[in-house]
Amino acid sequence: MGALEEEARLFQIRIHGRGGQGVVTAAEMLSVAAFLEGRHAQAFPSFGSERTGAPVVAYCRLDDREIRLREPILQPDAILIQDPTLLNQVDVFGGLRRDGYILINTARSFRALGLAEFVKDFPAQHLHTVPATEIAMKRVGRPVPNAALLGAFAAATGLISLESVGKAIREKFPAKIAEGNILAASDAFKHVRQEAGAKHHAQAD
Repeated sequence: MGALEEEARLFQIRIHGRGGQGVVTAAEMLSVAAFLEGRHAQAFPSFGSERTGAPVVAYCRLDDREIRLREPILQPDAILIQDPTLLNQVDVFGGLRRDGYILINTARSFRALGLAEFVKDFPAQHLHTVPATEIAMKRVGRPVPNAALLGAFAAATGLISLESVGKAIREKFPAKIAEGNILAASDAFKHVRQEAGAKHHAQAD
């Protein structure tokens, strides 16, 4: 098998957020969800300050075969941004592949965020904004957007199922907290599916 075919199996995700938003937990749950589906997965944080409010980065790799890479992800296939204030503070899009996925925790559009020019050559179906914090407040009672963004990721990429995300959440949290997070993931999954449907109709018109 050629190197390109082998590389094509590997999917790399970089998650940006702030301390206290569950960034590292998000990467861990994503890897567990993939593992539950029989895939190889790896999750690890960027080592540095994880104090509340400080920028935090975590990484996740998914593959059909053993993952030997260990270094930070410099050319991600997907970016999850848990705090939109980082857009003006950190190079969150550094190295992102030009056909990559972008999921941002916000109710604002890419145009309203000032990103219209940057994303104009990306596939429209790969670009999603999700009010993950609002969803989390409704379902969990805390402004922790990680589970909602994992549901959004499942809907946007199709790489993992919402069911596996739910199972990973149950492995991570006590029952009562888990159920709220599962509902948050489901809400975000539906949001992205509806958004994707609207984009498809807009392109068809």
